[in-house]
Amino acid sequence: MKFAEFNLHPDVIQGIDDAAFTDCTPVQEMTLEKTLKGIDVYVQSQTGTGKTAAFLITIFHLFLTSDRYKNKKALIIVPTRELAVQVEKEAKLLGKHCHFKVGSFFGGIGYDKQEKLLQDNINVYVGTPGRLIDFYKSGKLELKAFDILVIDEADRMFDMGFIPDIRYMVKKMPPPTERLTMLYSATLSQRVKQLAWEYMNDPAEIEIEPENVTVDTISQKMYHVSREQKFSLLLGLMHKEEPKSVLIFTNTKKMAEIVSRRLAANGYPNEYISGDLPQKSRLKIIENIKSGRTTLLVATDVAARGLHIDDLDMVVNYDLPDDCENYVHRIGRTARAGKSGKAISLACETFVFNLEAIEKFIGMKIPTEWEYEDLLVRNIKDAGPPPRSADGGRRERSDRGGRGAGGRTTRSGDRKDDRRERRPQRPAAPPSEPKAVAEPKAASEPKPRRDRKPQPERKPAGERRPRQDKRPSQTASGQAQRKPDSRREGDKRQRDNRRPGSGPQGLPGRLPNNATAEERLAYYSQKYGEDFMLGDKKTS
Repeated sequence: MKFAEFNLHPDVIQGIDDAAFTDCTPVQEMTLEKTLKGIDVYVQSQTGTGKTAAFLITIFHLFLTSDRYKNKKALIIVPTRELAVQVEKEAKLLGKHCHFKVGSFFGGIGYDKQEKLLQDNINVYVGTPGRLIDFYKSGKLELKAFDILVIDEADRMFDMGFIPDIRYMVKKMPPPTERLTMLYSATLSQRVKQLAWEYMNDPAEIEIEPENVTVDTISQKMYHVSREQKFSLLLGLMHKEEPKSVLIFTNTKKMAEIVSRRLAANGYPNEYISGDLPQKSRLKIIENIKSGRTTLLVATDVAARGLHIDDLDMVVNYDLPDDCENYVHRIGRTARAGKSGKAISLACETFVFNLEAIEKFIGMKIPTEWEYEDLLVRNIKDAGPPPRSADGGRRERSDRGGRGAGGRTTRSGDRKDDRRERRPQRPAAPPSEPKAVAEPKAASEPKPRRDRKPQPERKPAGERRPRQDKRPSQTASGQAQRKPDSRREGDKRQRDNRRPGSGPQGLPGRLPNNATAEERLAYYSQKYGEDFMLGDKKTS
């Protein structure tokens, strides 16, 4: 079916002609039949099937022809910044002759430029949930002003944890009966359908059969190869296929950087994109690959969604994805808009366990090539050490789901051993040497405090005066003696007078066991008096 058969507004038709669209894709045809009449839809649509054009054409046509939607606003919610930029660009292309203002709002960049855009009273808003909520809470964005809502890639929203944000925003918008809502998802799982039933007005379901989940014009091929020979085979495939443009996917950020550097060292200039790169760098790389300035891009799954590259010849799954749905999103970057393309997967011993789920999801066995020895490149140049960051340390990128890359991953996806390497290391202690006995240094003596006069030089032990200290005296064990109680001082003095050896004679305080008879007599005479024997004579 052709677009002209829908009786669209002439300005919309002119934009479609500028985009070189003539025939509708199945998703576009089934969607426009409902949405142009103002009926809500939730649609299962794979990447590259033309779903973006389907909801943009609906928005522009209703803005121009329907009294209900004239001078109204539309909100398109997307999961990633890259997709927001792409939708904005396509909206400006299709709506070039409609004279509507389009703007995108996403994180990773400053607020000033986007705040000025909000003051410009635009018609179509494209944004990610986090930045949109920030503007709403600051009073700069009014969600009740939107009469058309598009939720793109709802399944990805679930994966990224954005559904609570979506629910929050939808509740602040006009009720379902007073707005048009379109929801698009790669898969219509039960949770996606629940979201549609909860926040849409009796929506129509548009679903593609599972056997058509991959595009028929994509030539798929797989090689079972060891991890050690993987890069060698990649170089051989690049030499054999000679693609004009190619997108290589890895499962981890670190592997994306490694593959990129090794390709550059072996004569294949390229760029790589991952979540660690600043937003401006990522947008610049995407623009380079779209414009043709870059023909080879290495990426993680952050670029698998919403990355529209015209005439992409080949997609290589350097690692089989852990999520079977990501396989469809990856290879969907090629063979867009009815064109043909190639998808080659390298199944090593680390990620081959993902193959069964992928083939079950796409409903087919991926054709396998077993003979590839002649494709292996033997002389591979070393990429050298990784580049250093500004602080002088090695720029190690954290892995995401780092199976097969070594080291443990934290919940946030950063590798624990990588973080430890980035910490400043203490300087190693010099080897121990035998210490020589030397005189104590003057620096080890306590320095005089500024508020006190310097202490005089200490005299030798024999010339020192006994220190008069007001503190309690200490015993030989170092414990301070307690001051005797004044109430007991008299009794103690009397006991001391009677105690042997306490007088000036200096007699021992206790009679030794080996004392002679004379010593015993003297001891008891002093203790009991000279006449202590007389008592015995009287009693006798």
